[in-house]
Amino acid sequence: MPTTNPAGVPASPVGQLLDFTWTQARSCAFAIALLSGVAASALLPSLPVARYDLLVGYGVFLTLLFWRRGWESGRDVAVIAACHVTGLAFELVKVSLGSWSYPEPAVLKFAGVPLYGGFLYAAVGSYVCRAWHLFDLELTGYRPRATALVAAAVYVNFFSHHWLPDARWPLAALLAAVTAGTFVHYTVRGVRRRMPLALSFALIGFFLWLAENLATYVGAWRYPYQLHGWQPVDAGKFGAWALLISVTFVLAALGRRNPDTPHRPPPS
Repeated sequence: MPTTNPAGVPASPVGQLLDFTWTQARSCAFAIALLSGVAASALLPSLPVARYDLLVGYGVFLTLLFWRRGWESGRDVAVIAACHVTGLAFELVKVSLGSWSYPEPAVLKFAGVPLYGGFLYAAVGSYVCRAWHLFDLELTGYRPRATALVAAAVYVNFFSHHWLPDARWPLAALLAAVTAGTFVHYTVRGVRRRMPLALSFALIGFFLWLAENLATYVGAWRYPYQLHGWQPVDAGKFGAWALLISVTFVLAALGRRNPDTPHRPPPS
């Protein structure tokens, strides 16, 4: 039986896919604009202001633009700011341990981490918030406390594994367990669909890994093996992002409408 929208019109699979892709691209608007700015900044001639410092101002400009244009609400900006702060904390530890580096000089740089680095995580927060609005997301079977606890453990493990045994695989299994039966409901061309939350984490993680390859290619940061020439990012980072996206998701889910409330079409 063909899928239909509320008006009873059969939904074209091709049209659904194109609309889904276009909405995903709109959800990535902040990230696309930020990475475009990073790439463009690498082409600038020598300036009295460091490139990383220029990118801090650019990130603030994008945040204000999206807020003033109504593309992100005040609550979304708060979530994005939280992602920025948690991202900077992550960067401070990882850069100090040599996991990656920001080799260029900057004034707005602390312990080897430029302040603009937090906007890379803010872009992920922006994606989740915009997707929540544009796809009219709802959750069913969501366990907020259990998911938040596992996400917090995932975040801590990315620090602690440098000194303690790496619990990445047990945490992945635990995350799969606490999200079992949790579905993300979304709308494409008026058709209501659903996807397991764990699958959405895996898919987002994969595309974040692709974005990380692009970001390192345009000089957003460098892994040790990229300092003398760009190389693809280790495929293991795909799994890392699939876990880390749970942290952003939990932050974005805080204060949202009751996950188990039946869907109500958004006002026209």
